[in-house]
Parts: sequence; structure tokens; C-alpha cells
Amino acid sequence: MERSAQRLGRALVVIVDDRVAHGEHEDTSGPLVTELLEEAGFIVDGVVVVEAETAGIRNALNTAVIGGADLVITVGGTGVSPRDRTPDATAGVLDRPIPGIGEALRASGLAAGAVDAGISRGLAGVSGSTLVVNLAGSRAAVRDGMATLSSLVPHVIDELSGLEEV
Repeated sequence: MERSAQRLGRALVVIVDDRVAHGEHEDTSGPLVTELLEEAGFIVDGVVVVEAETAGIRNALNTAVIGGADLVITVGGTGVSPRDRTPDATAGVLDRPIPGIGEALRASGLAAGAVDAGISRGLAGVSGSTLVVNLAGSRAAVRDGMATLSSLVPHVIDELSGLEEV
């Protein structure tokens, strides 16, 4: 079955940020990711904001997978500080990591002059039939990451859509 060029599937955005979760700071990344996903042809089911706690992040990811999302983009919590727990939570839900996506995100960030990209621990992989990708929290990282993902994600989702046919 060929996937429509206009609709790639359903996506969910998970913002990992203590300040946004506590209402101390406005979320500016969620609307940006939503806009970029919709421009790419996704139906965005919503934006979920969670604290930087492993259990909360994992719960949001599992809920998206169980809910049938084709793609989950997390934003934030990919660095090396003690509160950066997104990759650790993500590793706990992935069935199959896809290291090349994380490597591509880091390489494109470094090429764009973002030194922080070199210390990102962001992961990407498959949970069930859902692609999960961690992006760093800055708007620049989101824009660069989404540009890098634009050619990779449709290919992975096409591959995953064939799982049910096997």
C-alpha cells in the first residue's frame, strides 16, 4: 500500500522541560515542531509537556506508542546535566535503536556550528511500529533536526508500515 505524499501519518510531540511543565515558562518548541510536522504532511495529535523525570517521559512515550502514533518527537533533556533524562527514558521503550539517525542529527548540528550538538545524547529508534526521535531543546536544534529528519522519517515510516504485511 502506497502512503499518500500529503499525509505521512500521525505524530505526537513530547516537550521535556521542568519550567514549562510547572507553568514558569512558555513552550515555544511545541508549536514550532507542530508547524514543521504539519508542513511535512503529518497529522499532529498534540503536544504533551512532561517534567524531566524518567517515569513521566517513559509514560508519555508508551502512551503515544499504544495510541498508534507513527512518529514521536521529543524535545529537550538530551544533554549531560543531571536533569537530562530523555535518552535514558527513551532507551527503556525502544525495541530497536536506529543509531544512524542520532548520528545524523549530531553531525548536522555540528556542521551548523552548534557546539552543543556534539554532547547531545539524543536517541532514535522504533518502539512497536512507532519511530521515536529525541531532539535537543533549543529552537535552532529543532529547526536543524527537523530539516535533517525530513528525508529520513518518511523512509522509516514506509518501512514500518510494511511490518503488518509481513
